[in-house]
This record gives sequence, C-alpha cells and structure tokens, in this order.
Amino acid sequence: MTRRSAPAVPDLVARARQGEAAAVARLITLVEADSPALREVMSALREHTGRAHVVGITGAPGVGKSTSTNALVAAMRADDRRVGVLAVDPSSPFSGGALLGDRVRMGDHALDPEVYIRSMGARGHLGGLARSTPQAVRVLEAAGCDVVVVETVGVGQSEVEVAGLADTTLVLLAPGMGDGIQAAKAGILEIGDVYAVNKADREGADRTRRELRTMLTMAERPEGAWRPPVLQTVASTGEGIDALLAEIDRHAAWLAESGEMVRRRTARARSEVEAIALATMSERWAAAGGGADLDRLAARVADGEADPYAAADELVDGA
Repeated sequence: MTRRSAPAVPDLVARARQGEAAAVARLITLVEADSPALREVMSALREHTGRAHVVGITGAPGVGKSTSTNALVAAMRADDRRVGVLAVDPSSPFSGGALLGDRVRMGDHALDPEVYIRSMGARGHLGGLARSTPQAVRVLEAAGCDVVVVETVGVGQSEVEVAGLADTTLVLLAPGMGDGIQAAKAGILEIGDVYAVNKADREGADRTRRELRTMLTMAERPEGAWRPPVLQTVASTGEGIDALLAEIDRHAAWLAESGEMVRRRTARARSEVEAIALATMSERWAAAGGGADLDRLAARVADGEADPYAAADELVDGA
C-alpha cells in the first residue's frame, strides 16, 4: 500500500479559509504535533489573523464550564456569528492521553457548519492550557471565526494562563465551592474581566455573588479601568446567558475604545515569540550536545562541588 501524500500547506490554508472543517482539523493537528511544516503554516496564516474576539472561559472543575460554553455558543449563533471552540482537557500523567470529552456536552452544535469544536490535551502543560493553544487560535481566526472560545482545563489555583491568551476572560464560580477568600487565593480576582456565578438556582448563589462583588470592590484599579461585572446564570436552562454575552460584548467594545486591546495583543505576541525563541534555543542546545554538560554540572551540584547558580552560569557561558 502506498502512503497518501500530505496536502501542501497553501492548499490546506485555502480550504480552511473557505470553512472546510477537515482542513481546519488538519492544520490544528500540525500545530499540536509541532510539525516541521508549522513555520510555513503560521507564515501562510499571518495576514488572516487578529480579527476574532478571543474569549477565555475558566473556573474550577464542576462549575459548568462546558455547559456554559455550549449556552454561550448558542447565543452567539443566534447573533449569526461564526464560532470556534478550543476545549482543553487534562492529560493523564501516566498514559499521556486525555479524555477529550467536552464535545459531548456541546453536542447541540455538532451539525452546525458555522461552529468548529476541537478538544486538545494539555499534555502536562500547566496554567490550564495546552502549549499549542495560541497557534490553534490563529488557525481558527484564519478560518473566519468571529469569536474563538478557549475553555481551560479547570485545574484550580494554577489556571491563570488564559488571561494572557484571551481578549476577554470569563471566570465561572458556583455556590458551595468556596468563599471570596478562596477566590482571592486562586488568583481569579486578577484575571477576570467578567464573572458569572453559575448554577444560580442553588442555595448560596446570592451570597457567593455578594462576596465576590465585595472582594472586587476592594481591589485597587486606576481611574478609567474596566470594572468587572458579576452576573448569575443557570447555563443548563440558558437563564442569564444573553446578559452574560452582552457583558462580554461590552468588554470587547471597551477594549477597542480604550486601546487596551492593542496592549493585550502586543503582550500576547511578546510572550508567544519569547516562548518559541526559548524552545528553539533549547532544541539547538540539546542537538549540540548540551545535555552532557548539564549532566556533568548536575552531578557537581549534587556532590556539593558547585552551587546551582554557578553551575547555571557555566552552562550559559559555554552554550
């Protein structure tokens, strides 16, 4: 049997631009696999990116992220927007695999050609996202999505990386999952642009909303800064979802008017370039045999012959 040759990158990009789901899927697969063609892919997508509103959805496990995403996508589609969804699932530390089950909760949109849903494994990357998420967002932007929704893993207190990726970060909470102090400990008071207490039909929802509002009011913000609203939703029934989308849209308008959009996207690009540059340097260093030097220096540190800072300086000077 002969192996089918891979489509050329320009052909894949052209088909993705026309909304062909298979081409979009293939491009994201190239991204996830860190393919040698990745640089060509990003170069071909460059002029077609930067137009979508990137919405990050985060929160602890069990607050209803997938259900809320499903409801928000329905509201966006009612407004005739093309939507891309990247749902990041945790990967097993033993097998390396991921359940990739968020699409089960978004089955309402499975047959909608204007909605593209992709599950991605975190593959051990901390911060709630997969390492390849920024490039996958670029693929969906180039495919003509008006909105790209990124749903994070839900790993709790380390899940703040989404704030650096999204234009608007939506933080979900639920009654009975910790008070305002827990919210402050988790760092969510610094990353959220819009907050929603989901499962608001449960006892304690009003108290959770009140505590969160109090904590946000105590935070110092410069004059003219965005004041995050706190809403209540019941995503399973759609209650409060239209109001939630309205606040997300209001934040997008504020970003454009205040100039914050440009600042955020520049900071995002800076982080992305830095990460790629460091990864490239690491790969080149390893290929040049730097691993042997590292092993030698690590043995010296372990034996007490050198301290880790001196060893690191020697490693860098010899690179």
